[in-house]
Amino acid sequence: MKPKQPAAPGWFTFEDAAPHLIGTRCTACGTYFFPKETYFCRNPSCASSSLEEVKLSRRGRLWSYTNNCYAPPPPFVVSDPFQPYAVAAVELERERMVVLGQVEPGWDAPQLEVGMEMELTIGTLYENAESEVLIWKWRPLVAEGRAS
Repeated sequence: MKPKQPAAPGWFTFEDAAPHLIGTRCTACGTYFFPKETYFCRNPSCASSSLEEVKLSRRGRLWSYTNNCYAPPPPFVVSDPFQPYAVAAVELERERMVVLGQVEPGWDAPQLEVGMEMELTIGTLYENAESEVLIWKWRPLVAEGRAS
């Protein structure tokens, strides 16, 4: 079994059964950021630099989606032959921010619907000789509509 490593170190947890995106929250105004902000609050009405690292919501609502039918350019590693995949923009439950990510395999754009509940999962982006490289993905929380 190959060791697992994140494609974006420090952006998400993957060791436990309930993965989370890792962001920051301004302690002065409560604004959340993903990826993490390390210097200052980007909220234009806040001048604070007091930020705390937080685990972001694992669930949210589908805000928008599309199918990616073209291979992304390098440095993105694609399968050969390229397999199209759905991309979801999910508004996080607590933070009310929108985070993009691939939809886990087995789901295509025609099966998705704006407003449906989504959950964060971890999946393999690619494997090389040394490791399995992981990325966060979104999974619809419905039993019906699974692709075959």
